Amino acid sequence: MYCNQCEQTTRGDVCHQWGACGKSPEVNGLQDLLVHCLRGLSQVALQAKSLGIDTREADEFTMEMLFSTMTNVNFDPVDFVAFVNRAIALRESLKLQIQVTGNVVVESAIATFQPAGEPKQQIEQGRELEFEFIGQSAKNVDIFSLKLTVLYGLKGLAAYAFHASELGQHDRDLDRFFHEVLANLDAVDKTLPEWLDLALKVGEMNLKAMALLDAGNTETFGHPTPTLVPLGTTVGKAILVSGHDLRDLKAILEQTAGTGIKVYTHGELLPAHGYRKLKQTYPHLYGHYGTAWQNQTHDFDRFPGAIVMTTNCLMPPHESYKDRVFTLGPVGYPGLKHTSIREISPIIQTAQELPGFEEECDRGTVTVGFARNTVLSVADTVIDGVKQGKIRHFFLVGGCDGAKPGRNYYTELVEKIPDDCIVMTLGCGKFRFFDKHLGEIAGIPRLLDMGQCNDAYSAIQVAVALANAFGVNVNQLPLSLVLSWYEQKAIAVLLTLLYLGIQNIRIGPTLPAFLTPNVVKILSEKFNLKLIATPEQDLAACLG
Repeated sequence: MYCNQCEQTTRGDVCHQWGACGKSPEVNGLQDLLVHCLRGLSQVALQAKSLGIDTREADEFTMEMLFSTMTNVNFDPVDFVAFVNRAIALRESLKLQIQVTGNVVVESAIATFQPAGEPKQQIEQGRELEFEFIGQSAKNVDIFSLKLTVLYGLKGLAAYAFHASELGQHDRDLDRFFHEVLANLDAVDKTLPEWLDLALKVGEMNLKAMALLDAGNTETFGHPTPTLVPLGTTVGKAILVSGHDLRDLKAILEQTAGTGIKVYTHGELLPAHGYRKLKQTYPHLYGHYGTAWQNQTHDFDRFPGAIVMTTNCLMPPHESYKDRVFTLGPVGYPGLKHTSIREISPIIQTAQELPGFEEECDRGTVTVGFARNTVLSVADTVIDGVKQGKIRHFFLVGGCDGAKPGRNYYTELVEKIPDDCIVMTLGCGKFRFFDKHLGEIAGIPRLLDMGQCNDAYSAIQVAVALANAFGVNVNQLPLSLVLSWYEQKAIAVLLTLLYLGIQNIRIGPTLPAFLTPNVVKILSEKFNLKLIATPEQDLAACLG
């Protein structure tokens, strides 16, 4: 196998024998085969679109399938065999509709490709296609690097677009963009600057997807407001919901109302407590349990109830809790029970059969809900604080967390940030310091939890509003971005920030292994993108 799409790659290079995430070579091969089939489907879908044929089913399938190949989403080879077959069925259905119009169907090799009939043969096909793709790009490793950047960013974009679509937010330009990128991923006539432009275009479209998701979340659940969230537990039966999907959480809350079951969030669902229509409508949404995704084996083992994984961040489960984990949507793992939000009775039954929590446990609280509406409502106080010298600097410290050594940097950085600075955070990177009490400046908390990774959109809106208020551009604000990355959504967000022209971003704990030294040099020269150093060095540079 050849996989370098996440930060945890073996020796910081590429996973050859087995995925560091737990992905098997067989699943890797099937994922590569699926992407190949999606590329063929996209070529046909584009032709169908040009003829006015409805391609909505293929559009949504393509989004969800790209999402399914992201790190820590789906580890089940049976699922991917079904996904491959579905991709071909959709492609052939569109071909028939094109033929009805009297047009000749696109007949490229990729649009006529047929997967083997047996799973073992499909796995081998995937491996062959993977190395063929690598071989085609071997003549120019920098272009190959940017091709991977585009593909991995597209996967992150697909995740956000998928969540937005679930909430009724669609965009035809996004649908077409997915197909256009996939259909032309093997292009050999693009120059290095053109591939860089395409990577930044992924960032532009990701901004649109995050805006759609923001609209879906706020229109459905209301704007987040500052909310105290218990980190302890209360007596009673319990369900733990992990991942990112607010729609799935709402469905679970609806169907557990009146059952006596308490619902806890885990990982990136912590910000869900800030949405008034969730917290006020469903009082059995009790609190937050555990910390970041990479600690789930410890957290899940101790949780005495049913556990639900709604999106990415699933780790290979331990036998001690495997029988009480359920998956939803594109998430899958061999042996885990998969269900849908329309039928969660097995989850409820499991929760009722398990002991639940038998005593109260107070572990304190954290405050969430500092999204753009809340922050901008005190913009005048913030601006006055800066002008009066009470607020010296803003730090955005967040992103995707991971288990690899070196991530204590973010904890140490926040601990060392001076008392006259405000720390904004989002994503699961916050769990390195989310429970620290940093005090206030002029009545404003120094630590502002702005939400999930997709709420980078909210942070961008705050930065733009402050820049406008001060009559400067964002790069002239007393603002430093110090980001951690792990998977493909973080790459999509990074591309969005670069598309917006944001300079001086510090990223860590390592640079993406798929970026060649020359591509890193280009990004450094164009955007001053740099690798984190030590907390002391970076603070001195940011505040100097």
